[in-house]
Amino acid sequence: MSSTVDTMAVIESCGGEIPELEAMRKAPEKLWYRGNRSLLKKPKVSIVGTRRPVSYTRKMTMNLAATLAKRGVMIVSGAAMGVDAMAHQGAGPSRTIAVVATGIDLCYPAINASLIESIEREGLVLSQFEPESRAAAWSFVVRNELVVALGEVLVITEAEEESGSMRSAEYALMQGKEIYVLPHRLGESGGTNRLLREGLAKPIYDLEAFADRFGFMTEEVVERDEFFYFCQKNPTLDEAIALYGERIYEEELLGKIAIENGRIRPL
Repeated sequence: MSSTVDTMAVIESCGGEIPELEAMRKAPEKLWYRGNRSLLKKPKVSIVGTRRPVSYTRKMTMNLAATLAKRGVMIVSGAAMGVDAMAHQGAGPSRTIAVVATGIDLCYPAINASLIESIEREGLVLSQFEPESRAAAWSFVVRNELVVALGEVLVITEAEEESGSMRSAEYALMQGKEIYVLPHRLGESGGTNRLLREGLAKPIYDLEAFADRFGFMTEEVVERDEFFYFCQKNPTLDEAIALYGERIYEEELLGKIAIENGRIRPL
């Protein structure tokens, strides 16, 4: 890429600035980035999967990412070939966060150079690795944990039994994140079918219905109400009142939330 080290910026003590990272076993001390760091404050969904998706997966991954992006959701993925690239492309560069497995000054894989550069200009590219760090087997595993941590939920659109995406599923379970998958035919996507069989993931049967969890699309894109985004995290009543005051009781009377055992949950 033509970018230079001088165009980088660093988020120091990022565990405090990015609360989602508290779910990690150990949050990175710093993150290098290029692009619009304010995207980290938006609702986010992580989408991962195989580097060699079937045509059905390619189409549905792009459609899912686009459907979420129209509701103001940022798509988080790893900028790899296959599902990652489809997710970024479907959302569009301004609605995507790419987490790379190299130093941010390197472009990997080279085949995705133009995609990564467009995300740098319009979206956000993150790395937890020192500049000039090259890709290694372990760096992809470390990168995957960060991808999972940033999203509210994890979507795996296709994965085989032994794959990096299934390691991402393990991270999601450790972090208490919900896992969603696309339905596949028998003999395809053995990893996601196993997650369904074992009750560890939920299927996405309707892209629009799934995306409606994050907001509703009208003639103009409408960002999801941050109040309901907050309530989905099951906060305490005291935390909710401190931020939203009397609105808590108003929404309860409207039947949109419930207060149970000192905590808030959406209905």
